[in-house]
Amino acid sequence: MAHVGRGLYRPSTWDFDLEDAARALSEATPGAWISHVTAARLRNSCLPAWLSDSTELHLSKPKALPGARRKGIRGHRVLVGPGEVEFVDGIWLSTRERTWLDMARLLPLKDLVAMGDELIRIPRPGLEGREHPYASVDHLRSIINRHPNLQGVVRARQALDLMRVGADSAPETFLRLAMLDAGLPEPELQLSLRLGDARSPSADLGFRLRRVAVQYDGGHHLQEPQQLSDRRRDKAFEAAGWSVIILDKTDLDDDFATALGRIKRALRGSAVDPAAASGFVTA
Repeated sequence: MAHVGRGLYRPSTWDFDLEDAARALSEATPGAWISHVTAARLRNSCLPAWLSDSTELHLSKPKALPGARRKGIRGHRVLVGPGEVEFVDGIWLSTRERTWLDMARLLPLKDLVAMGDELIRIPRPGLEGREHPYASVDHLRSIINRHPNLQGVVRARQALDLMRVGADSAPETFLRLAMLDAGLPEPELQLSLRLGDARSPSADLGFRLRRVAVQYDGGHHLQEPQQLSDRRRDKAFEAAGWSVIILDKTDLDDDFATALGRIKRALRGSAVDPAAASGFVTA
């Protein structure tokens, strides 16, 4: 057996498992809860690469209790409100909303916005095992207001103002923020080609009056069935007179610098459709 910390041991041949380690720590520390990066990882929240493989365990305690001082454990002494900690699969951990607020002191602004966008995103019916978002903007604003002196609360307020419902992935959030930073108009998210048609293809981002659609195709778009679906999607937009801009990880890797130029040129080269602007057509 290898000694991990006071009251904590593991088999010497044991490979690190985050959930098992968090559960053992939770059981060994009454009155405390798993928080911050560890809570975010347990919930599969979108995190930057430099945090996604962290084996350091974050443990929070009320301010009235002594802080955690154990090897491999990062302790926090915090104030929590009612309903901000919950018991899930044998682990006491901070709720998704409280975890997002705690992460405000650790994450750059754009990553905090992406994490928040994930919380307020409306799940796709029948595909994700849930019908409602993990959180609402109003609920997040309420938890921020309950903790005005928490480290990172200013960044949390900034992130909340930048969050939007509709991003399906962190790269889509990063693209939207890059467009705003470049002075482009704010795009519509999950832009349906035919309004009111549940079977209509949609664009990740776009500008309806300019008929410009922007798609960010992540790794799963490399699979052949998805590629066929993507081609049908793009052809439908093009047949309706739209410009379609397709982006991928290479664009993400250069912070969308090249992509922004393409989007700007497409917007300059497109005229506002008078009929669409007047509401007479929807495609």
